[in-house]
Formats: sequence, structure tokens, C-alpha cells
Amino acid sequence: MRALVLLAMLLLAAPAAASELAVTVRAAGGAPVPNAVVMLYPGGRPAPLGARRSFQIAQRDLQFSPFVLVVPAGSQVAFPNFDNVRHHVYSFSPVRRFELRLYAREQSRSVLFERPGIVPIGCNIHDGMIAFVAVADTGFAARTDRAGRVAFADVPAGPVTARVWHPYLHAPGNRIEYRWSVPRTGRQAEAVSVTLRAPPRPRRTY
Repeated sequence: MRALVLLAMLLLAAPAAASELAVTVRAAGGAPVPNAVVMLYPGGRPAPLGARRSFQIAQRDLQFSPFVLVVPAGSQVAFPNFDNVRHHVYSFSPVRRFELRLYAREQSRSVLFERPGIVPIGCNIHDGMIAFVAVADTGFAARTDRAGRVAFADVPAGPVTARVWHPYLHAPGNRIEYRWSVPRTGRQAEAVSVTLRAPPRPRRTY
């Protein structure tokens, strides 16, 4: 009897099986879709957030870089200016409304993003400057690379819900949801096909 109890305790203490899940996002015509945000919810629940890191969206050549930034909720994001002109960074998003008034080259401002959601970023001086901060509530969250791919290690085996977001994705809230089953070991690849809207044409700045 004691042996059975000990065996049960060892099984409960054993780490859950996990695999690598690779996701490729492509447009309807087959072209890869970079800057798509993929968030995984094993068993339909958020995974624990990882250790806090430093993040930034730089202002360089009158553009934000990166165009899409994925951060865990509770992250601080710096907005350094590397241009020879001043910028006025802002967002009217209900997720995180803020305004960083005019500041010059080699100056920086920071913003705390506490609530999950998508935060569009703009410059009040240069209308062509657009970026997005995707604030994640799950530890499995990343954006696709130029090949439209992203991979997650140590995903628990079993059902997983995936949410794919892109600023120009043709769907309610620019988001599509999928459900897959992750094997106990090995590597699983999933392909996602999306339809994109045309990017908005920036207004001229005088």
C-alpha cells in the first residue's frame, strides 16, 4: 500500500509532457505574414508570464521600430528618439492612454503597460509613424518573423487555444482564434491562413 502511495506521489510530482509548437501565418495567396501576434492558452487558460525584461520602441528615420512589439502585462516600454527632429508619442487606446509630449534626439520616455490588449501608437507630428504594443496576459506570446513563423518551446501537451492578431487582419478585432491539440513530445507545426486588409494610407504632414 505504501508503495502505491509513493508511486502516485512520484507521478504527480513528475513534470508534464511538453512539446515545441511552430506556427506559420500566411496570407490567402500564400505570402508569409510578418508581425502577426500569436498567443497560446494551454487548456484555454493563460500560461504564467515570464520574468520581466526591458523593452523599447525606437524612433528612427521617422518610423517606429519595431512596428509590432509583444510584451507581458506589467512591462515598462521605453520610447527613445534617435531622429534629428522632435516627436510627440501618444495613444488614445482604452487599454493604455498616454501622451509623451515633444522631446528631442537622444531623449527617451517610458510607459507602463499593465492591462492586456492592443495599444496603437502614433506621433502627433508625423502621421506616417504607426506602431502597436500587444500586451499579453499569457507567457506564450510572440510575433511572427519575416517568414511568418514563430515557435514556442515547452508547450504543455493537450488542447491549446491560439489567438492570432495582426493590425490589418480582416476579422472582428483583427483577431482569429484556433484550437489545436499538442502532442506529448516532439515538434508540431500548424499553418494559419489569413486575409489582410490594405494598410491605411498616411496623411501628408505639412
